[in-house]
Amino acid sequence: MRALNDPWFSEYLLRVGDGKEPCVDGTFIRIPQNMSIPFTTQEASIKELVNTLFPDLQANARSTEYMTSRAILTTKNEDVDRINDHMIDIYEGEEQIYYSFDMAEDDTQNLYPTEFLNSLIVTGMPPHKLWLKIGCPIMLLRNIDPSNGLCNGTRLICKSFQRNVIDAEISIGEHQGKRVFLPRIPLTVSEDDMFPFKLKRTQFPVRLSFSMTINKSQEQTLPYVGIYLPESVFSHGQLYVALSRGTSQVNTKVLIQPAKQFTEPGVYTSSVVYREVLQE
Repeated sequence: MRALNDPWFSEYLLRVGDGKEPCVDGTFIRIPQNMSIPFTTQEASIKELVNTLFPDLQANARSTEYMTSRAILTTKNEDVDRINDHMIDIYEGEEQIYYSFDMAEDDTQNLYPTEFLNSLIVTGMPPHKLWLKIGCPIMLLRNIDPSNGLCNGTRLICKSFQRNVIDAEISIGEHQGKRVFLPRIPLTVSEDDMFPFKLKRTQFPVRLSFSMTINKSQEQTLPYVGIYLPESVFSHGQLYVALSRGTSQVNTKVLIQPAKQFTEPGVYTSSVVYREVLQE
């Protein structure tokens, strides 16, 4: 675990990770009150989480440190997209929209129209409509040049746009501050996807990263962390991974859509920990 500046938070994380935090009704643990964002409605609660994690957004829109020191983590790509769409909509700045070129490589009978291919949302691939603005954070989705810091999961800041190139600045790791030019490239889905055809999408291999999945956040340094759980986590240690991206309880905020009612007041969510995995 990374060194933290909050001893209480360190101990809390250790208990969550080891499965030793007191549970109610099986696997549900209580989130500390000072870390919780009260849930009202989905739309209003997400806005409250955004306002808490990104205060004075417009005043700090050109600050690389501000934009890459915070992110909202959640479990599913559909929720990531919902938050990113909201963020890019309220974010001020010169904008650019890039549309992908999609085709079904083995569609010899032209069964799949372009409009249908454009509508597909595929895990690990950029969207058909990539809406960006100067200063917004993005994440790389492919290993392009690992020796120069361009790896799957690298976070960058958009600096300028050209027709077939995005000018960006690496914002994490040993190559932080390096300016790079990202090309538009052909991308294909992995063989285990459930399409009856092979989708080829030519697009910039990036997505917005105001928000990201919990799994994508591993190894990221995020002094300010928001966690949105419209439903409980579903894999071993996933809640611990999300919470441990933060460095203190003060700068870690959790929004949970309640799954059930409990006798004791508070905000609860399920924490999945398999003790046998820890023993190995």
